[in-house]
Amino acid sequence: MKNKNLILENAKLTILAESKAIANLVNFLNDDFENAIKFIHNSKGRVIITGIGKSAHIASKIVATFNSTGTPAIFMHAADAIHGDLGIIQKNDVVICISKSGNTPEIKVLLPLIKNYGNKIIAITGNTQSFLGMNAHFTINSYVEKEACPNNLAPTTSTTAQVVIGDAMAISLLELNNFSSNDFAKYHPGGALGKKLYLRVSDLIEKNEIPQVILTTPIKDVIIEISKKRLGCTAVIEKNKIVGIITDGDLRRMLKNNSDISLLIAKDIMSKNPKTIKIDAMAIKALETMENNNITQILVEKNSNYVGVVHLHDLLKEGIF
Repeated sequence: MKNKNLILENAKLTILAESKAIANLVNFLNDDFENAIKFIHNSKGRVIITGIGKSAHIASKIVATFNSTGTPAIFMHAADAIHGDLGIIQKNDVVICISKSGNTPEIKVLLPLIKNYGNKIIAITGNTQSFLGMNAHFTINSYVEKEACPNNLAPTTSTTAQVVIGDAMAISLLELNNFSSNDFAKYHPGGALGKKLYLRVSDLIEKNEIPQVILTTPIKDVIIEISKKRLGCTAVIEKNKIVGIITDGDLRRMLKNNSDISLLIAKDIMSKNPKTIKIDAMAIKALETMENNNITQILVEKNSNYVGVVHLHDLLKEGIF
């Protein structure tokens, strides 16, 4: 029990220490942050983000965040840069350099080379009086009083601060660029988030069967149609217009309430005025309609004509449920 309490206590202290340090970052935001964001926004080039050690890992993460929110970015390892990778940097690119101390040997070699190319440098550093802080065109302060590591050695709080500064930059740029949910979908086409933003009902039903019967279809044939098309329901149509729906639940209720079903037809057991959705509607809208009405299928229309069924399983298959 003692070990368990110690583990939880250390975890809580780490989280509290880092959260306190992150909250303090707002006190360091100044004109350099604002001007750096404006410069990136107005730049015709890309953002090159570099660092050494743990800061290199953070740089790579910030690159991913920038790219996914509409700001083109490339990662360049500071050590590799001085051994050939400087060719990554093009004329109009902006370089963000990340370093807690701002005085690492690689940074001291790299900065003058970048300046010689004429590129602007944005520093993210915990030491604004360092070589990096003093030689960058814009300096963003990521200072933390101490690491969460009890020995104040392992980069923990400082790297978290760097990530948060990167996120603040990405979101500031996102707002300036009027980056919308539709833009987000373009950059995340394979993920669940992207699918919620771009997947349409037409994409869901293209491989589905189209179960349908008419008002006078005998119940035996209704059962066959539902079983054959394997969507748990069938539309009841008249001149290709939806007039009702029969689901597995309707069949069960029919069997419970009728000892003789030989004379029954579709019209006798169908549910009138079923929920429908247009074929060009977003798939997430179909999900919302199902959830709000506690149903697992919804009939699809195109130009007021019946064209198919979306089943809850279709949404599950796409990972957006």
